[in-house]
Amino acid sequence: MAALVGMAAMFAGASRALLASVVFAVETTLQVHGLLPLLGGCSAAYLVSCLLMPNSIMTEKIVRRGVRVPVEYAADFMERIFVGDTTSAPVLTLGSADSVATVRRWFAERGVRVQHQGFPVVDAGDALVGVVTLRNLLDPSIPGDRLVSDLVTRSPVVTYPDSTLREAADVMAHEGIGRLPVVARDAPLTVIGMLTRSDLLAAHRRRLAEARDARRVIRLGRRRRPRSA
Repeated sequence: MAALVGMAAMFAGASRALLASVVFAVETTLQVHGLLPLLGGCSAAYLVSCLLMPNSIMTEKIVRRGVRVPVEYAADFMERIFVGDTTSAPVLTLGSADSVATVRRWFAERGVRVQHQGFPVVDAGDALVGVVTLRNLLDPSIPGDRLVSDLVTRSPVVTYPDSTLREAADVMAHEGIGRLPVVARDAPLTVIGMLTRSDLLAAHRRRLAEARDARRVIRLGRRRRPRSA
């Protein structure tokens, strides 16, 4: 029995396959009465392996080639949050027929430049035309008599309230942009919000805060006895 448990425990620790090691040992030897010792020995070997070995024999060669292998399985946090729960609203839009000089003057009066880095551009019917960045609007090489619509260089790339943050982040990465207008699926040209990189980072801060709270350990110190007079 000691040899059987030792053999199975060695394989369980090296491969990190706890239940498979127990089942293989029982099926190979038909020693059903050794199930309990096998579970104990393999569990101990598995825990020691997790503490001392960064990788198992299944992933060691892959790691040596420079490929990062995750050691735990967890659901993607951004897959659980919808765009509609994170969108910055109300959204600040610019008219396509406004001049650049008018927008600059409006920025200077209201101090909007410190709060936003991109703005959706809408036409007279509030239909989305595109997005312009604060850098383009304040570029001194662009004359003030040009229209805001002239600064729109690409078709609008949007996301939807029922999309996940993972889907929106993938769109940002694929298109090489840092913000997405949020529109309803039944009204794809009506802007209802704006999703930015800051919103994605805020979601990650929420994840980190939840993980920190989950790991928080309350340490109870011993009460000191009052000194006798």
